[in-house]
Amino acid sequence: MRVLFIHQNFPGQFRHVAAAMAASGHEVSALAEAQNPPIAGVTLYRYPAPEMSQEAQARAHPYLRRLDSHLRRAQMVARAATQLRQRGYRPELIVSHIGWGESMFMRDIFPQARIVLHCEYFFRAEGGDVGFDPIYGEMTLDTIARTRMLNTGQLVQLEAADWGMAPTMWQRSRYPDWVQAKMSVIHEGVDTIAINPDGPAGFTLPDGRSFRRGDPLVTYTARHLEAYRGFHHFMEALVTLQKLRPDAHAVVVGGSKGAYGGPPPGGGTWREWALKQVDGRLDLTRVHFFDWLRHDQLHTLFRVSAAHVYLTFPFVLSWSVLEAMACGAAVLGSATAPVQEVIADGVNGRLVDFFDSDAIAHGLADMLANPAALVPLRAAARASVVEHYDLQSRCLPQWVTLLEGVARSGSGLG
Repeated sequence: MRVLFIHQNFPGQFRHVAAAMAASGHEVSALAEAQNPPIAGVTLYRYPAPEMSQEAQARAHPYLRRLDSHLRRAQMVARAATQLRQRGYRPELIVSHIGWGESMFMRDIFPQARIVLHCEYFFRAEGGDVGFDPIYGEMTLDTIARTRMLNTGQLVQLEAADWGMAPTMWQRSRYPDWVQAKMSVIHEGVDTIAINPDGPAGFTLPDGRSFRRGDPLVTYTARHLEAYRGFHHFMEALVTLQKLRPDAHAVVVGGSKGAYGGPPPGGGTWREWALKQVDGRLDLTRVHFFDWLRHDQLHTLFRVSAAHVYLTFPFVLSWSVLEAMACGAAVLGSATAPVQEVIADGVNGRLVDFFDSDAIAHGLADMLANPAALVPLRAAARASVVEHYDLQSRCLPQWVTLLEGVARSGSGLG
């Protein structure tokens, strides 16, 4: 069959399943804004970046700015898809990420196609990221109303789709019941063969200093250093940890732009804000920052780590924590819903209160002081990822089975 993947930064979450569908004989294409390295057997079509000037955004109602962005992108995708249709292209199956509005008009252009949406997060004013941390200020009716409107583009796409899938049970639970009734839980998967505890285990800093397994090294990684991933609480915890363990070092990986939630009080970046809060109390010669590391370098860091910290709002689960666990890292995570789905305290990791920097520090100090006690937790961490999130044995077969099944007999979500 003909399969069309839509993702502004293709392949994104579709890398493995697109390759697998192509390898199994399907005619696979992708529609994207970005020009990333090709995938064997996948034909890439591109659409132009939508025009979203600051002036145009400012004219939109504040509640509608996200929808305006989705509409502009959906229009670009629709024009590109219309050109494909005019050339005779007719996909039997369309698989799209829901997050940028790209599939909004696909039902109108390809009415015969089955549509499957990759659904990451449905915004609500309770029980999730909104209002979770008081650092963002008091919840108001304006906040609640704006949050409700964030889902408008998703709802338009869901009404026209045949099926949805979410990476975790908790992420699925955020969606309305009528969506969950036609939604599977399938993670994109972790290649646990390639990502394992047995690879290189020596991490070298730019100044030549090296860390090996057994060194008192704490690690923290996130796409961006921001409140949503608990960066401010982690930095405060390091102040106490350095008092408890004067020999401890920390490697912190993440950009400074900030992807979620907005800037800190007073503006600027969360990294600048957090460093200002700990100024004069934290020995920065023992804290080593990297804006970015290659994937293989991250895995090496996870193997060397004596204790890996993963903090998050009730929000989208990061792939990094699963890959850290696959490398046998001992994870200290926040006792928030996405993490609790993956980590059981004392079984395959340790959990602490997201807001309790002192508990984070003492938890890390205990992990550094008792490495032997972490051996079974490390083994259990990897085993749990192999069992529930392994790419080849579990997730990829589930993806392929779902997509082929929906293409044969899917029905509408509405």
